[in-house]
Amino acid sequence: MSIMVESFKRLYKSGSKRVTKKFLQDKLKEEKITQEEYNYIIGEKNE
Repeated sequence: MSIMVESFKRLYKSGSKRVTKKFLQDKLKEEKITQEEYNYIIGEKNE
């Protein structure tokens, strides 16, 4: 995964108020991250 994705994951897992599920959903809609990367960050398995 990219450095950006790893950073988002670290911040999301730490409970950062800057990287929330809503923030990540917005990045997904803007196509800044893929669905696979989104699932990786929030810890969901790909189906």
